[in-house]
Amino acid sequence: MYSPAYNHLDERSEQLAFMRANNFALLVTGAGGALQASHLPVTVQEDGATIVLDVHMAKGNLQWQEFGADEPRDEVMLVFSGPHAYISPRWYEERERVPTWNYAAVHAYGAPKIISDKKEKFESQRRLIESLDPQWLPKFDALRAEYVDMMLAGIVNFSVRVHRLEARWKLSQNRGRREMELIAAALEKSSDPGAHALAALTRKHYVEN
Repeated sequence: MYSPAYNHLDERSEQLAFMRANNFALLVTGAGGALQASHLPVTVQEDGATIVLDVHMAKGNLQWQEFGADEPRDEVMLVFSGPHAYISPRWYEERERVPTWNYAAVHAYGAPKIISDKKEKFESQRRLIESLDPQWLPKFDALRAEYVDMMLAGIVNFSVRVHRLEARWKLSQNRGRREMELIAAALEKSSDPGAHALAALTRKHYVEN
């Protein structure tokens, strides 16, 4: 991902928090030169110093066949997208400005490994529900075993051990603090909740001057 030095985000805790808050990710594969993409919910975990992504897709989605049955094969990319918005030149003090688009995103790279064990598949789904809908978790635990087995048979669970992260927080840091303040104030006037979230992120990452 293209990311100038002033847009870098290297703080692991913020990267993880961002991925967990924006965990409906885009899985991109390119085995054999043919690109495929799926939009999937992801549980972000840590195994010591390694980030592990817990994912599943419908068995009918044949993208999983690119993974290899036993050992991780080709690298995949998962894209975590956050708030984004159009930035108007009207918001700057400087007259010679052009429109741009500000955003935050994390790209995670790793090799996928299919989870075949039924108990591991169940635990994977349980972790996802625990993170997204904890109030329903007791209901999930009470489902009939036969029903759960049927549902698990219809999906493919896999994990991705991340070996590389790329993060870009494009928040007009190169324009200086004053213009970042003007941009944040303008975004806050929008009726779009995403613009408000981007304004908050911009304020959090003000540069010194």
